[in-house]
Amino acid sequence: MKKPKDIDEYISSYSGETKKLLEQIRATIRKAAPGAEETISYAMPAFKFNGMLVWFAAHAKHIGFYPRVSAIVRFKKELSAYKWAKGSIQFPLDKRLPLGLISKIVKFRMQENLARPKK
Repeated sequence: MKKPKDIDEYISSYSGETKKLLEQIRATIRKAAPGAEETISYAMPAFKFNGMLVWFAAHAKHIGFYPRVSAIVRFKKELSAYKWAKGSIQFPLDKRLPLGLISKIVKFRMQENLARPKK
């Protein structure tokens, strides 16, 4: 897949349940971070707010969510039901997205980015 020009193009390249989940995660991030800017980074949908905020992407069996290591450490207990690694979380395609948790993670990342000195 060539690098999409924007998040709309990225999402429209999927169909069915995957497309629906991508739309849900995007809407949840937008609501949690109303001032954040949509972008494509590493060929994935991403949001910026005083620096990079979060990324997400569709995979064969899951939606990957990439909120940085600090957020995964902070929400480790809430994430125990999911596969996760140093900087990524896997939300299975056959389960409902934990939209409330995603929203909390995004808000946490916004606060973290606001606390950083501007470059």
